[in-house]
Amino acid sequence: MNRILIFLFLTGLCQNIHAQNLPPVFGDEYSGKTFKDSRTRAYLAPQRIVWQNDGNGQLIKNSELLLAAGADGQSELSGRPTCIMRSSENEYPSLLLDFGREIHGGLQIVTGSATGKGVKIRVRFGESVSEAMSTAGTQGATNDHAMRDFTMQVPWLGVAEAGNSGFRFVRIDLLDPNTTLSIKEINAIFIYRDIPYLGSFRCNNERLNRIWITGAYTVHLNMQEYIWDGIKRDRLVWLGDMHPEVMTVNTVFGYNEVIPRSLDFARDITPLPNWMNGMCSYSLWWIIIQRDWYLYQGNLAYLKEQQHYLTELLQLLFTKVDASGREKLDGGGRFLDWPSSPNQEGVSAGLQALTVLAFQAGGELCTALGDNALAKKCAATVELMKTQIPPHNQLKQAAALLALANMMSAKQADDEVISVGGARNFSTFYGYYMLQAQAKAGNYQAAIDNIGNFWGGMLDMGATTFWEDFNLDWLDNAAGIDELVPEGKKDIHADFGDYCYKNLRHSLCHGWASGPTAWLTEHVLGVQVVAPGCKTLKIEPHLGNLEWVEGTFPTPHGIVSISHRKGADGKIKTDVKAPKGVSVKLKKITD
Repeated sequence: MNRILIFLFLTGLCQNIHAQNLPPVFGDEYSGKTFKDSRTRAYLAPQRIVWQNDGNGQLIKNSELLLAAGADGQSELSGRPTCIMRSSENEYPSLLLDFGREIHGGLQIVTGSATGKGVKIRVRFGESVSEAMSTAGTQGATNDHAMRDFTMQVPWLGVAEAGNSGFRFVRIDLLDPNTTLSIKEINAIFIYRDIPYLGSFRCNNERLNRIWITGAYTVHLNMQEYIWDGIKRDRLVWLGDMHPEVMTVNTVFGYNEVIPRSLDFARDITPLPNWMNGMCSYSLWWIIIQRDWYLYQGNLAYLKEQQHYLTELLQLLFTKVDASGREKLDGGGRFLDWPSSPNQEGVSAGLQALTVLAFQAGGELCTALGDNALAKKCAATVELMKTQIPPHNQLKQAAALLALANMMSAKQADDEVISVGGARNFSTFYGYYMLQAQAKAGNYQAAIDNIGNFWGGMLDMGATTFWEDFNLDWLDNAAGIDELVPEGKKDIHADFGDYCYKNLRHSLCHGWASGPTAWLTEHVLGVQVVAPGCKTLKIEPHLGNLEWVEGTFPTPHGIVSISHRKGADGKIKTDVKAPKGVSVKLKKITD
């Protein structure tokens, strides 16, 4: 009877699974919910041992073997030497490993035959050395969104895997007294989308090259099943934060399913009249992102799927503009980004401009969708709102948005606010729009300098991805994230941060900080999309004090290759190779 029941169970399961590539034993009518993971797993060996508590060589032997090449993830009985961690009654060994750069994923531990049964260890992930050495609940260190400080057991002669976070460093402590742990391998489990970097950027300034690729890599790590803002903390779909990420995806990877999947996810969990992520400004960003995604990818069929929600959202937004043209957004926080929050007068100016930008984008989308009446209403609302220009109150975020919305002169915004103090009072999120406003003002060299100083400042501190927030003042007497903090030095991770990201809670891989990647391609390499789907590109390079720049740009039709070289007379010689279906308009520039 039992065999009959098992047979019926198996055959009953198996009716609709073959399309999902499950083994045939599941049959065609599996009733459970399933989904496929589109990501790849790779296993990375540590690059160095940062620190160890080895009791003068008595508690740890052969730790250097953990750095050896040839890891295979397989336990063995070969008798070859392994790393041995051995505790006593009162002393416990610890290791701090560096995997070389920030990754998303977990940890694999391969044990040897000398290991006891069910040995207990403590694992601490860290985006910095300080975080890996910390305890959850102190100095802002947390297990929010992802477990990064936990205990686990490892088997005798086996493999254990654990963890799901963003990290570069891992500390491992043996917890049980009088215990031996034999470790053949410790590997990071790198979970990522295996996709090519179709876009590229190279120039004679290596610092800018590193910044471009670091921004690209920061977003790549956050392209999981959905696009997140952070891989340690903020593993959520934040709509405002997505805009710089979407522009980086357009610039580096071209089309990727993670963007429409995330946009649809936000739409589907936010029935109107609710605001996305509980913030009015983030619903505005949804419209702007839809416009820019359509402009770069040209997928009208996808855009038509958004028409009903877009129409209803625009109708809702019309009710949030009073008869004089002032925005009256309510519900959720009136939010631009965290550093601007104390300056509410400036935030109001920014929201007025952001609403104008959203209506402009909405009008363009309605035109593409053939709804000319709604497009005209958007345009009329834009003109009305431009009669009301609140003061920027010396807030760089507000001045940038006002300039981009054509509500004040870009040169005035740059001269009065954005260029004051250089990159001081920049922010990782809105820094992108400050750079865009400087480009609009024609101040390309200042923008390039700001990129080198602000985003380059993170690189100087050992960053391999860009951070949730950064302030140039933090650099004074600070130690990098890749070292134990020396006596008398500031800890740039543990000693700084603000708002929801104080101290070690601060994310050191935040996609909203990737703006320079898109900006350098658009304004230095000079690629501007004119017609939806990249059918027409304008190439307008601004090299500033650079001697040459070259790179590639992905379009739905193929890769565009571009190079610019400045002659002794200051004139730029340009070479462009574009695929069929892409028309290129070249604007001659002398910087």
